[in-house]
Parts: sequence; structure tokens; C-alpha cells
Amino acid sequence: MKTVQTSNAPAAIGPYSQGIVVNNLFYSSGQIPLTPEGVMVEGDIQAQTHQVFKNLKAVLEAAGASLETVVKATVFIKNMDEFAQLNEVYGEYFSAHKPARSTVEVARLPKDALVEIEVVALVK
Repeated sequence: MKTVQTSNAPAAIGPYSQGIVVNNLFYSSGQIPLTPEGVMVEGDIQAQTHQVFKNLKAVLEAAGASLETVVKATVFIKNMDEFAQLNEVYGEYFSAHKPARSTVEVARLPKDALVEIEVVALVK
């Protein structure tokens, strides 16, 4: 196993890593809309989702993967009424390549984020 760590995404805020590579698969920890400096992005679900994808792209790159090699995404959303807005942004990042996905509404996310996304990807 190889631990993935990059300063281009927020540091873990607990006893976990940004991700782990096992054989040729990368498993990310959930990414919330924190900047790499640890500042929470203000704004609506769309603004927060864009930051989550910036973070995902950074950890994927550090792992030797990319959005194009994601095989599964799990999306945690605070309010399912905002699913259409989230999906609009999600589709900007996964347009031609569409990995498998689950979306779950949750009562609360770390730092009161509106969205958290984790992925599994093939390492190139």
C-alpha cells in the first residue's frame, strides 16, 4: 500500500490519509469543499462542488490517476433538493467518461459542508 499526500488539496482533518493506492487502484478519502489552505468555500452547492472536484483532481494526480480513470464515485449530499444543481457541476467533470456512482443524502457532513465526494480510480 502507498499513502497519497499532496499539498494541492486540504490536509486530512483527522487520523486518515488523503488516499491510498493498492496495486493499481486508488481509493480517495472523502473530499469536502476546503481549499488546500484549509478554508471552507462559502457559497451554494455548485460553488462547493467545484472545490470538491479541484481537491479530487489534486489527489488523483498525486496518485497517478485522473478523473478519466475513476471507476466509482460516491457522493454525499446534505439536501437532495439540491441534486440537480450538484449534477450540473458533476456533469462538467464527468461528461464523456461516466463512472459508476452512488448518491446519498446525509444529515450532516464535516465542517457543515453541503457535499462530499470520494472516488475509486485506476492508477495509470
